[in-house]
Amino acid sequence: MSQDTLDDHISKKRVEYDMPGTDRVTVRSDVEFSGADGDRLTMDLYYPPDVAPGARTPAVVIVAGYPDPGVKRFIGCLAKEMGSTVSWSRLIAASGMVAIAYTNRQPAADFAALGEHIGRNGAALGVDETRIGLLAASGNAPLAMSALLRTAPRRPSCAAILYGCLIDLDGATGTADMARAYGFANPCAGQSVEDLADDVPLLLVRAGRDEMPRLNETQDRFIGHALGANLPLTAVNVPDAPHAFDLVQDGESTRRTVGQILAFLRIHVARFPSV
Repeated sequence: MSQDTLDDHISKKRVEYDMPGTDRVTVRSDVEFSGADGDRLTMDLYYPPDVAPGARTPAVVIVAGYPDPGVKRFIGCLAKEMGSTVSWSRLIAASGMVAIAYTNRQPAADFAALGEHIGRNGAALGVDETRIGLLAASGNAPLAMSALLRTAPRRPSCAAILYGCLIDLDGATGTADMARAYGFANPCAGQSVEDLADDVPLLLVRAGRDEMPRLNETQDRFIGHALGANLPLTAVNVPDAPHAFDLVQDGESTRRTVGQILAFLRIHVARFPSV
């Protein structure tokens, strides 16, 4: 296998965007927390450059909706080790927030366990546990959406969803079918837009040329219902974008959209405007 082929592997794909400060981010690797079954899981925390000692900084969790054992079998590494996760984490940290990437075995239950751990240990982690945002893409989106339900024990400050599989509505089964086919968690099955909290800002980024079957149909249906329910929704359509465009399509539209995503997180998590 050539070096070019290795560099092009899905596990190596990085965001086609960079900004000052990503090379000065501090990474605290493999911090332990207990999963839902009590066994050891780990997280990596990416801190902004020059963060003050003892500071409690707003954070963004990069949601992992696939079980790591399956991810590692399929692509050869854990989700938190993927180039996409690492590069997004550095961008988030360079934007003034802590990025948190983590391992799991049971996506929904371990995501809840992570939230509980952050809630109890914010000071030790250097994280403001009252200001936590979510970032999720593709099949990781349903797990992130479950945190927006009215019944969720810990709702985030906001959530940004990229080309995501959303709640099935009006009898559609696209997300449920993809969850069965690809193995991601779908804890929102059977829920509706009316079950979502109306006080969590949500950013949906739609890839106009997404080639995943029925994914955009799911997004379009959800956007219509969410607007009808007057939810705090921001929808961004990138007309020329394929699935995972942030990783596979370099160009002005990609760079502009990644900048919009980071600005949304800065405004709603860090509560200060984007530079």
